[in-house]
Amino acid sequence: MITITTSLFLFISLLLAFSSSLQVYSNGDAEILIRVKKTRLFDPDENLSDWVINGDKRSPCNWSGIKCHIKNASSVAVTAIDLSGYGISGEFPYGFCRIRTLVNITLTQNNLNGTINPVSLSLCSRIHVLILNENNFTGKLPEFSSEFRHLRVLEMESNLFSGEIPESYGRFPALQVLNLNGNSLGGIVPAFLGNLTELTRLDLAYVTFEPGPIPSTIGNLTKLRYLRITNSGLVGEIPDSIWNLVSLKNLDLATNGLTGEIQDSIGRLRSIYQIELFDNQLSGKLPESIGNLTRLRNFDVSQNSLTGELPEKIAALQFISFNLNDNFFTGELPDIIAENPNLVEFKIFNNSFTGKLPRNFGKLSRISEFDISTNKFSGEFPPDLCYRKKLERIITFDNQLSGEIPESYGDCHSLNYIRMAGNNLSGEVPVRFWELPLSRLELSNNQLQGSIPPSISNARHLSQLEISGNNFSGVVPAEICALGILRTVDISRNRFSGSLPSCINRLKNLERVEMQENMLDGEIPSAVSSCKKLTELNLSNNRFRGLIPPGLGDLPVLNYLDLSNNQLTGEIPPELLKLKLDQFNVSDNKLSGKIPLGFQQQIFLPSFLGNPNLCGPNWDSIRPCRSKPETRYILLISAICIVALLGALVGIFIKTKPLFRRKPNQANKVTIFQRIGFTEADIYPQLTKDNIIGSGGSGLVYRVKLKSGETLAVKELWRGSGQKSESESVFRSEVETLGRVRHGNIVKLLMCCNGEKFRFLVYEFMENGSLGDVLHSEKEHRAVSPLDWRTRFSIAVGAAQGLAYLHHDLVPPIIHRDVKSNNILLDHEMKPRVADFGLAKPLKRDVNDGVSDNIPMSCVAGSYGYIAPEYGYSSRVNEKSDVYSFGVVLLELIIGKRPNDSCFGENKDIVKFAMEATLCYSSSSPEEAGNRGSPGNFKDLSKLVDPKMKLSTKDYEEIEKVLDAALLCTSSFPINRPTMRKVVELLKEK
Repeated sequence: MITITTSLFLFISLLLAFSSSLQVYSNGDAEILIRVKKTRLFDPDENLSDWVINGDKRSPCNWSGIKCHIKNASSVAVTAIDLSGYGISGEFPYGFCRIRTLVNITLTQNNLNGTINPVSLSLCSRIHVLILNENNFTGKLPEFSSEFRHLRVLEMESNLFSGEIPESYGRFPALQVLNLNGNSLGGIVPAFLGNLTELTRLDLAYVTFEPGPIPSTIGNLTKLRYLRITNSGLVGEIPDSIWNLVSLKNLDLATNGLTGEIQDSIGRLRSIYQIELFDNQLSGKLPESIGNLTRLRNFDVSQNSLTGELPEKIAALQFISFNLNDNFFTGELPDIIAENPNLVEFKIFNNSFTGKLPRNFGKLSRISEFDISTNKFSGEFPPDLCYRKKLERIITFDNQLSGEIPESYGDCHSLNYIRMAGNNLSGEVPVRFWELPLSRLELSNNQLQGSIPPSISNARHLSQLEISGNNFSGVVPAEICALGILRTVDISRNRFSGSLPSCINRLKNLERVEMQENMLDGEIPSAVSSCKKLTELNLSNNRFRGLIPPGLGDLPVLNYLDLSNNQLTGEIPPELLKLKLDQFNVSDNKLSGKIPLGFQQQIFLPSFLGNPNLCGPNWDSIRPCRSKPETRYILLISAICIVALLGALVGIFIKTKPLFRRKPNQANKVTIFQRIGFTEADIYPQLTKDNIIGSGGSGLVYRVKLKSGETLAVKELWRGSGQKSESESVFRSEVETLGRVRHGNIVKLLMCCNGEKFRFLVYEFMENGSLGDVLHSEKEHRAVSPLDWRTRFSIAVGAAQGLAYLHHDLVPPIIHRDVKSNNILLDHEMKPRVADFGLAKPLKRDVNDGVSDNIPMSCVAGSYGYIAPEYGYSSRVNEKSDVYSFGVVLLELIIGKRPNDSCFGENKDIVKFAMEATLCYSSSSPEEAGNRGSPGNFKDLSKLVDPKMKLSTKDYEEIEKVLDAALLCTSSFPINRPTMRKVVELLKEK
């Protein structure tokens, strides 16, 4: 009995001792975690506040982000740390790896930064999973020693890593997932990645590799199920070894420079579910063997140069998504495609398909998106396209479709997007069609008729209404004012009549209004001045009468105004001088009086023709302003009488001269930013009408010549009550930005004066005006006309250096937000200065190259033609918007046209024109051209450049380089655009 009792006592003691050691071990892990938190991490949101050793929190297994393996009550181990989205910052927490049982570290979506030290990282050699996605790590990718033999998952997507992929990344014996998406890596895709034979997923998308081929060794990865190398500089042909990856489910090589044909060997990928090869330079026919891929559901080979008819077998595949757009496919569409019950997305736009659409399209399928635009289809619309009530988007523009819009489409309440422009549709649009919950309705350039019904007020989601070029008639119903999110209204080239609804002021989101070439009459409603987001207003070729509303001058972002060919009377409101107009036309009206001084520039001459009662400067086509003959004698007699009084008044005038000067109040605040030899008293008396040289949205610009001979540019900001807050904003932005800037390519702010009654800014004077005036003025410029290429290139480099200084050398960095040729000024040596910082904004925090916080925007800022496309879908922008605008300026320098010149064609701007033109003569050597379509034929390139320039072979080589940079800058996606510092490097490369 004693023996048994003793044995039981010893067993219990040992158990307690083991439990105690277990607790000590657990507390040891907790202490490691606490130490790392205190020394390596910053937790601003206190998401790790429960990392404390007390009470029921003694075990770290109960802490946020900590996962443990619990085998039984006596076996507990910390195995994973997952702090995804916790908002922590600091350096990489190497100390976590001191926990001997830890196998998983996941730190996605945080603000961790700095470089990763390979020596310190060796602590983590026992790790199986390391995920660092969406942080701010910098420097070269970390090296991994041979001790990392258990690593199965390595993900470092969306960081700031640079340099080539280290060779150690080809020596992971157990690695199954490698994800390096979205980093600024160099070199090419390395062949040694083919050694990772256990790999099931390889992600190298949106990596800035140099142009290079897909290594054939990738074909060794026979276990690979997911391969994504999107937009990463791939060139050359797809190696045949790729088709050996028989386990592939997803193949994505889109948006590269791949060439050659798609080999028949693609039929080996029997397990493939999705193939993405769009936006390359592939050619030839689709191989018949694609019909063998019976599991294929998503197929996208759009934006290539593929030709021929569709293989018969491909029509029988059960696609969910089918995209063949932007190729050269021909022939009729097989009826069997329309009978696919799985079909959800059908896109074959920009091809040469012919014939009629299968009448049963939509009867069996679950189709949600139907895009056949820019083909040669004829006949009528399939009546049952929305039979399953799943259809959301119909895009059929630029075909030869005819007949009426089916009544059944009016019952398709799932529809939210319709583009049917450029066909031969006729008849009246079904009334219920106008009432659908659409965001865009485009019916332009057909033969449709009827009127807009009042029930359009039910389409509360409509933001774009485009029905130009039809036979619509009747009045514009007042019910349209109920569409509160409407941004674009284009009803031009129809037969609308009557007056515009006065309730237009309710459309607060209007950005573009085109109503030209109708029979609209009445007065232009003054309420339009309430549409503060309006950038374009075209009411030309109608029957409007009455005065031009002065309130148009209060529209802060209006830069396109065309009121020509109407019956408008009265004077041109001087308030229009407040606008920053890229396009202005009031010709062919009945206007009278004197052209405002700010418009008395040669560039505006065509804007005033056809108004016999207008007068202005000594232009051939506009009569000069002179006194009427019958008043001359009266003036002469009056002058003689006045002369007798002048002698007596001279003495009084001399004594009281200061009282007649416009001078600032003593309470005005004057700030001096540079060493100057004048005061505000020298400037203010010269702010007269005779010295006006320009105008903008914020005020008038004067040329002031001092007694010393120095010439200055002075911007006097508007002082009216309606402009006070906007004027104050512009003044503050200019002062806060330029007051701390010292750079040779940024205009110098010399001083400012701020008072209750007035405020003005004094700058160095730029003798040659703006780049926009020099490039586009119809009258020969006084300095250099036309600009030779050497001067243009020098201007491009200088302006790029100025913007790079704003983005990278200032703390905090500055976004200009209105980069355009009119805001690049030229001194007497044609050296550029970036100017007009009225819209500039500082970024919220210090940044490294290419990375910044986004700025929330309440409305579109910038000028028409220069605005980056992300403004259309995002209210937050960063310095990449400036990069896009600068890319447009580079194209202006090359092509010599304004961004929205009519010579580019309908719905095309300079960016789209340049991209399409470049594709027509891209280099025959994709290895040389890379992924950017660099032009390589000087003879063809000469068709793109400004014909006013005389160019040498060396000039053409330099233009190629600048064009290459311009196309990068104007990429649709901000992530693909270079930083301004990189732009400077690209321009300076030899």
